[in-house]
Amino acid sequence: MPDADELIADALAAARGADVRTAERQLDRLVVGGGIAGGMTAVDAALVARLVRGVGRLWPRGWQPADLARIATRRLGPAAGRLVADIAAAQRRGQPGPVPGWWDDQLAGLDATVWWDDDGGYLTAWAARQGTDRIAALRDAVEVLALVESLPPIAVLRPPPGVAGQVAAAPAGGSGSRILDRVRALLAKAESTTFPAEAEALTGKAQELMSRHSIGVALVAGTAERADLPGGVRLGTDPPYPGAKALLVQEVAAANRCESIWSDDLGFATVLGFPADLAAVELLYTSLLVQATAAMLRGRTERRGGGRRTKAYDESFLNAFALRIGERLRAAADEASREAARNEGSARLLPVLAARTDAVRERLDDLFPGVTRKRLTVSDEEGWSSGTSAADRASLAPGAGPPRPVRGGHRPAR
Repeated sequence: MPDADELIADALAAARGADVRTAERQLDRLVVGGGIAGGMTAVDAALVARLVRGVGRLWPRGWQPADLARIATRRLGPAAGRLVADIAAAQRRGQPGPVPGWWDDQLAGLDATVWWDDDGGYLTAWAARQGTDRIAALRDAVEVLALVESLPPIAVLRPPPGVAGQVAAAPAGGSGSRILDRVRALLAKAESTTFPAEAEALTGKAQELMSRHSIGVALVAGTAERADLPGGVRLGTDPPYPGAKALLVQEVAAANRCESIWSDDLGFATVLGFPADLAAVELLYTSLLVQATAAMLRGRTERRGGGRRTKAYDESFLNAFALRIGERLRAAADEASREAARNEGSARLLPVLAARTDAVRERLDDLFPGVTRKRLTVSDEEGWSSGTSAADRASLAPGAGPPRPVRGGHRPAR
C-alpha cells in the first residue's frame, strides 16, 4: 500500500511527462487519497511538507520570495503565485533562528501569511478560498512543486535566512524617507498627466532629486570605517516586449550608477548597485513603464491608419522611448554631479563615486562571469519616431540611433 509521499512522487513524475491521461489518473489518486491511512488529510500535509522543503532549498540558491512568486505567476498563472506565497509563509514559520527584516518585508509585500489552521486541511481550505474544487487545487500544487524542484540556481544577492555571509547593501526603497516620498509624488504626477513635456519635466526632477540624495549618501559612506558591498534587486521583464523592458531597466540603471543583467529565460533583470541608487532604479523603472505604456497606446491612435496594433510598431516605440528617457535621466544625473562637485569639490567627490562604480563592476564580474550581449532590432520607423517624441516631445533633435545591446542572455548553471 503506497503512502502519501509515494502518491505525490507518482503524480509529480506523471506531471513532468508527456502522457496527459497518466497525469490525470495520478491526480485522481491524490484526490481520493489513494486508500492510504489518513486519506486526503495525509496527502495535503505531505504536499505542504514537500513544497516547504522545496522552497527552503531554493533560498541558498539565490531565489527570494518575490522572485519565486513572480516566476510562478509568469509560468503557471496568478493562482500559482498566490500558492507560492502561502508556502513561503509556511517555510518562514518553521525557520530556525533570526530572519533579516528585508525577508519579512518581501513576504509582507506578497501578503504571505499562514492563514490556514492545519496543513492537513490546507488544500481543502485553499480550494474554498479560490472558489475552485479540490482537483484544481491539487493540480495547482503539483504544478508548483514541479516548478519549484526544477528551478536553476541564480545569483545570491543577499544571504538568505540561515546562511551566514557578508551582508551586501540592502535596497532602500521602503517608506520613511522624505526624499523618496517626494520622488514618489513627482512620479505619480508624471504618470497621471496627459502632457508628455510635463511628464518628462517631472521625471527629470525625480531623477535629479535621487541623484543628489545618492551623492550625499555616498559622501557620508566614504568616511565610514566599513564599506558596504553593492546589493541588488530583480525587476520583472515579462511579455509582451520583454527586450524593450530590459532596455528600459538598463537605461535607468546606467543613469543611476548601477549595472543591469537581463535573464531573458527567467523573465527578470538583475540590477546591482548601492541602496539609494537601487531605490531610484526601482521607482523610476516602475513609473516609466507605466508612462511608456500609456504613451504607446496614445501613439497607436495618432499613427497613420488609426489605432491598429502591430508588434513591430509597439516594440520600436518602446525601444525608442527607453533610449530617449535614458538620455534625459543621464543629463539630470550629470547635472546633479556637477553641482555636487562645485559644492563639495571634485577632489573629494570624484574618488568616492569612482570607488563605488568600481565596486559595482567587481560585483557584476563576481556574480555574472561570461555574460553575453543581445542586440535589439527596430523594424518600424514610425514606431521609433513616435517613441522618441513621446519620451521627449519638446526636443526636435533626431533619434538616438538603433538600440544599444542589452547585457543579458545569462544562463544560470543547472
